[in-house]
Amino acid sequence: MDVERTRVRRRFLPGIAMLTALVAGATGCTSGSGIGTSDPKNGGSTAAPAQPGKYRSLPQPCKAVDGKRLRAMLPASDSLTTEQREQLYAGTAEPSYDADRHVGCRWNAQTPEATLLLSVTFERVVSYDRAAASDDDKARQVYVRRLTDAHLPFPGPTASPTPAAGAPASTAPAVSAPPAAGTGPAPGTPEAPAPSAPSSAPSSAPPSPSASPELGSRVLEGLGSEGFLDDKLGAAGATAAQARTVRIVFRTSNVIVTVEYSVQPSGPGRVPPATETQDKARQLAEALAERFNE
Repeated sequence: MDVERTRVRRRFLPGIAMLTALVAGATGCTSGSGIGTSDPKNGGSTAAPAQPGKYRSLPQPCKAVDGKRLRAMLPASDSLTTEQREQLYAGTAEPSYDADRHVGCRWNAQTPEATLLLSVTFERVVSYDRAAASDDDKARQVYVRRLTDAHLPFPGPTASPTPAAGAPASTAPAVSAPPAAGTGPAPGTPEAPAPSAPSSAPSSAPPSPSASPELGSRVLEGLGSEGFLDDKLGAAGATAAQARTVRIVFRTSNVIVTVEYSVQPSGPGRVPPATETQDKARQLAEALAERFNE
């Protein structure tokens, strides 16, 4: 009997030892902190998504401009009837597939003196991944693209002093180079009247009103979160006068507002004044910005 028991023990002991080793290995992989653990809590924490933008809807653009301002910007012809005047100032809504994202309105007035066009559009920008960018961040990206399309400088410090300081240094060798050669008198003669030519050019050919820095396209301070004004003067034709179009774009939180005001005189040879046209468009833009802040 003892011999038989010994044989049975020899048969089962290796299997029991192997089974014990496997169980111990499995326990170490699951309960320890080794490579086999997969605890999602130990992973990197994800950033909380940004809050939605300030504005969840848009106002009705055709009702966003008060009647008094419309009459000042779009004077009606005396020949219009009362019904025609009401239709003029009611405006025409632009087609929109989502009134909470993009809406607009247009007005058109014709008088014996000029043809006037006015449009107002509201665009609400939404970020589809607020963990990466907020609604305001996306709206600012849209604004920057339009600022770039208008060929206006981005607000902020510029490097203009650097090239200005380097310009005289680069021109100094060019001036001293001709005397070094044997032909000093010849090149010196045409260069002498050159400085006087530019000084006389501005006096003989005055620039148009839109060319002056204070009246040209520029970034506007204090309008919404950020804004700019784009002033364009159309080409004059043989029978048509030049049309001036002033476009103002500004951002307030996650909404982009665009005001476009165009004036074209009836007769050729007349140019719409820049100051008056810009002031009317800018005052309307300021009133719309205040409306969003209410």
